[in-house]
Amino acid sequence: MAIIELYPKFFFTQNPIPKPFKNPNFNPRNTAFNPIAQISHQPITTTPNRGIIFREKVLYLEKLKVNPQKAFKQNPTLRTCPLRTLKSVEQCLSSIGIHRTEMGRILDMLPALLTCEPHNDIYPLLDFLLNEVQIPYHDVQKSILRCPRLLVSSVENRLRPALWFLRELGFVGPHSLTCQTTLLLVSSVENTLLPKVEFLMGLGFTRVEVSNMVVRSPGLLTFSVANNLGPKVEFFLNEMNGDVAELKGFPQFFSFSLEKRIKPRHAELVRLGLAIPLQEMLRVSDGEFDSRLFELRLREIEGRR
Repeated sequence: MAIIELYPKFFFTQNPIPKPFKNPNFNPRNTAFNPIAQISHQPITTTPNRGIIFREKVLYLEKLKVNPQKAFKQNPTLRTCPLRTLKSVEQCLSSIGIHRTEMGRILDMLPALLTCEPHNDIYPLLDFLLNEVQIPYHDVQKSILRCPRLLVSSVENRLRPALWFLRELGFVGPHSLTCQTTLLLVSSVENTLLPKVEFLMGLGFTRVEVSNMVVRSPGLLTFSVANNLGPKVEFFLNEMNGDVAELKGFPQFFSFSLEKRIKPRHAELVRLGLAIPLQEMLRVSDGEFDSRLFELRLREIEGRR
């Protein structure tokens, strides 16, 4: 990386230089009247070269496996902040058990974290996870590694409202949030969580039934209505002639790929003229599915004899 230093230009006056003023009381040994002596006795202070400081930050980011170009572009404040700010963030994350390799992945994903103030931005989150969500200390780092966005989400405006909504929905007691499900906290109640609950209730499920479905399969609340839930319901009802009640008993249906799992297996069942419960159709591996079809086909042949 080329470091360019800009030196100031000096402009000199065109006026003639005046003759030196002679002071009859001037004594070279007297520092009170000798400015040169005064200067020679003053301590010399130096300021670090900005180019060197910048280079140190670049090297530091590279050691963390953070892309410097991306980091400076997404977080311009990084250019002027001291190196100790970056190191304080690293020390904070390290204190909760996040290793340097994992830390680099997080900081590269979220460069805004590099210039945050741990006491104001990170410690309130840790306190929230430990004392309000009641995540065990040894699981806090698991929550963060699973969803780094927790580190840049407002406790007051995003995480706490989501926690209250989820608890009202049924995530309490044995269904309380864990390090596996704290990722739901970064979701907006109005724009993400509530629309999915309303979509499921629009299919004819009651609030209690929706609650039972989402606590059994929390991933339901992470799926897009337009790109996931809607197309799968449409295919299930129109192409598979399914009953909505079957979805209530098997909400994991929505976690399977429509194109790679649901459609191909349904097409194979149609081709063979077979029908099996939704759970048996999707949960098993490809090999087990083929074995199941072979077994059903064999029984059908034997039944005709």
